[in-house]
Amino acid sequence: MAESDGQERTEEATPKRLQQAREKGQVARSKELASVSVLVIGAVALMWFGEWLSRSLFTLMKRLFNLSREEIFDLTKLFDIAFGAMGELLAPLIIILLVLFIAALAGAAGIGGINFSVEAAMPKWSKMNPLSGLKRMVGVQSWVELIKSILKVTLVSGVAFYLIDAAQEDLFQLSLDVYPQNIFHALDILLNFVFLISCSLLIVVAIDIPFQIWQHANQLKMTKQEVKDEYKETEGRPEVKGRIRMLQREAAQRRMMAEVPQADVIVTNPEHFSVALRYKQDIDKAPIVVAKGTDHMALKIREIAREHDIYVIPAPPLARALYHSTELEQAIPDGLFTAVAQVLAYVFQLKQYRKRGGKRPNFKSSDLPIPPQYRK
Repeated sequence: MAESDGQERTEEATPKRLQQAREKGQVARSKELASVSVLVIGAVALMWFGEWLSRSLFTLMKRLFNLSREEIFDLTKLFDIAFGAMGELLAPLIIILLVLFIAALAGAAGIGGINFSVEAAMPKWSKMNPLSGLKRMVGVQSWVELIKSILKVTLVSGVAFYLIDAAQEDLFQLSLDVYPQNIFHALDILLNFVFLISCSLLIVVAIDIPFQIWQHANQLKMTKQEVKDEYKETEGRPEVKGRIRMLQREAAQRRMMAEVPQADVIVTNPEHFSVALRYKQDIDKAPIVVAKGTDHMALKIREIAREHDIYVIPAPPLARALYHSTELEQAIPDGLFTAVAQVLAYVFQLKQYRKRGGKRPNFKSSDLPIPPQYRK
C-alpha cells in the first residue's frame, strides 16, 4: 500500500480531493467498456443498416462497371455518374458512422462521465522516465491488463470456434446459393458472428469496470494527516477562526454601544444586567432593544447612558427577563409590554418632575407585572 510520510493511505478521498482529481483529468475509465460498446453497437448498426449499405454498394459497383464508351471519355459525365452513385452510398454510411460515434462517446463516459481537462492533455515528462515505465510494467495494472488480454483471446477464439462449428450447415449452403443471395447470406452469417463474439467480451467489461472504480478510489486515498490538513485549509485553523469571532464580537459590541445614546431608558439589575430600550411613538410600534449586556458590558452601557443623560432604572426582575427573551434591534415580547410601559411612564413622569417640580413620582420594581415564563 502506498505511504506518505510514513503514514498509510487509509482514508477515503474527500469531496475536495475528488474534485481536484477530476479537474486534473483523474477519473475512473474503462477502455474495455469503450471498445466493446463500439463493437456491439457497431454490429447492431450493421445488422440494421447493413443491407441498405450493401445494396447501395452493389448499385455503385454495378453502375461504375457498366460505363459506356461515351461516358468513359466524357469527364464531365463520368464525374456526375461517380458522384451520383456515391451519393446513394453516403446516407447509410453516415448513419452507421454516427451510431459508432455515439457508442464510442457513451462507452468512454460510461464511468467517470464526460470530463475535459487541459492539465490531463499536457505532456508529462515523468512518463518518459524509464524507471517509472518499469514500475508500470510490473505493477498491479500490468498484471490485470495481461489477465484481460488472455481472457479476451480465450473468449474470442472459443466463441469463434463454437460458432463455426454450429454454423457448418449454413456455411456449406453458401456454395449452393445463387448469386447475389449467397453474398447477402454470407454477410448475415458474418454479422451474427461479429455480434456474438463482441457480446462475449462483455464478460471482460464486467470484470474491468469494478476494478477501475476500485483502483481509482484506492489511488486517491488519503492519510489521516492529509485529511486534517485539508480540513484546516477548508474550515480555517481554530486559532484563526477564534480570532475572527473575537473581532466580529468586538465590532458588534461597538455598533451596539453606538446605539445606546438613542435609548430612552436603561433597565438594570444593578450588579449584572443592563438593557437599553428605545421607543419613538412615530416610528416604533413597540419598544425596541438597542443594547444589552452583562457584567462589564452592563457597566459600560450604564456609563454611556449617564454621559448622555439617559435614565437608568433599577428593575432586576424586568432586566433579567428582557435580557433572556429579546434580541438586538427587535421589539420586546408582548408579555413584557405592560411592565415596560410602566417603566416608560415613570421616565416620562421624571422628565415632567425635572421641568415643573412638584411631588417626585414613586416607582417600585417589585410591582411590575412580569409573567412567570419570563422570570429568570
